[in-house]
Amino acid sequence: MSISTKKGDTGITMLVGGRRVSKADVRVEAYGNVDELSSTMGFARSICDIQRISERTAAIQRDLFVLSGALATPAEEEVKTTSVVTQDMVDELTRQVHEIESIDGILGDWALPGEHPVSAAYDVARTVCRRAERAVVRLANQSMVQPLVVKYLNRLSDLLWLYGRLVEKEAGIDSRLRDGDNKGPSWSRAW
Repeated sequence: MSISTKKGDTGITMLVGGRRVSKADVRVEAYGNVDELSSTMGFARSICDIQRISERTAAIQRDLFVLSGALATPAEEEVKTTSVVTQDMVDELTRQVHEIESIDGILGDWALPGEHPVSAAYDVARTVCRRAERAVVRLANQSMVQPLVVKYLNRLSDLLWLYGRLVEKEAGIDSRLRDGDNKGPSWSRAW
């Protein structure tokens, strides 16, 4: 059996439940962005030598399969799906956010991406996560989406930023932008 079925050659794909839609459908874009997010996180994990971050990243990637399944399931099929995003999944991300935030010196100012290869990879994953979140919100404006999907992605982007800062801290790198550095756009300091 080949993975090349040729069924998508006309730009059509199938959702959970069998409904066929354009590959440009907002639902396909949403779960496609989550797939890209998992891949970028996989790259970050593959170059990360901090075992606890790598292990946590792999666990989140497994969660992203659940998110993708939930997003690939139209509302009329949702009652049949086993892909359900739970509050426990969101709570685990929140727990990690609070754990890392409690480390002295983690929170400060904006960080300049690219000061360390692994933290830069987590920063790329964070921006892909934000894009996935925007795509899911667009989908939610048109169709039913499990309510915790957006919350999960929002919390995950925070955590990915913190992973980057934790990698830098453990490597002895301070990437914070400070007032007077004249680095970065002025709008970033207004946030």
